[in-house]
Amino acid sequence: MPDYLEELNKRGYAELDTKMGIKILEASPQRMVGTMPVEGNTQPMGYLHGGANVVLAESLGSIGTALHAGPHRKIVGVDINATHHKIARTGLVTGVATPISLGRTLCSYEIVITNEADERTCTARITCLILAERA
Repeated sequence: MPDYLEELNKRGYAELDTKMGIKILEASPQRMVGTMPVEGNTQPMGYLHGGANVVLAESLGSIGTALHAGPHRKIVGVDINATHHKIARTGLVTGVATPISLGRTLCSYEIVITNEADERTCTARITCLILAERA
């Protein structure tokens, strides 16, 4: 099995992922795991911003799709949604993305985000389009 995490670390993190403090812990088309700090990603009330959850979810689902598609294919997100179940105030949240469907042109992932007490704080779903190879 390829070492996807090593491959990702060689490429480096995307600029937004770096700003958000996202760290990828596990990487494969079948399972993506990443963490993000609450601190620095809060809304005015001091809780983790819902948009930060979406950034984490999109990063995990998009990377999983890119790994599934292979290095010569480009991907774009076409749909993302998130349901916020519980607030996160401190520490790290962890996102685990698992595929709903890994197709030749579309991939969908469910991303479950939990707090440090392992309580579900958000459930997201992303669908990405794998673009046709271009000459």
